[in-house]
Amino acid sequence: MAAVSTANAQHYHWGDACDGWHLLAGDDLSVIEERMPPGTVEQRHRHARARQFFYVLEGMATLEVEGVAHPLRRGEGLHVPPGAAHQMRNDSTADVRFLVVSAPKSHGDRTPAPRVDGAA
Repeated sequence: MAAVSTANAQHYHWGDACDGWHLLAGDDLSVIEERMPPGTVEQRHRHARARQFFYVLEGMATLEVEGVAHPLRRGEGLHVPPGAAHQMRNDSTADVRFLVVSAPKSHGDRTPAPRVDGAA
């Protein structure tokens, strides 16, 4: 078993200019590090089975959950329960790096969620 980092983990691109690294890719547990440049936003969505925990490593992000915007700074995180519509965005002028921990894995368990009043 070897240590894992963004230098050796499976990398992927998402959205317009965002990056992700699969630090742990198990069926029962997934840990992903993601990077979002300033002004980027993910598609609002929900997961039927996966519960997720978003934890900011660097920068400041906004995690909207069921129409409520939660600003998250470095060292802060938020739980998103299964079925809750959510959207991560970077409204700041610097990159944001964060972890997404999902149990079970969220890939293949994602459906679009419509906008709500006040949500981006």
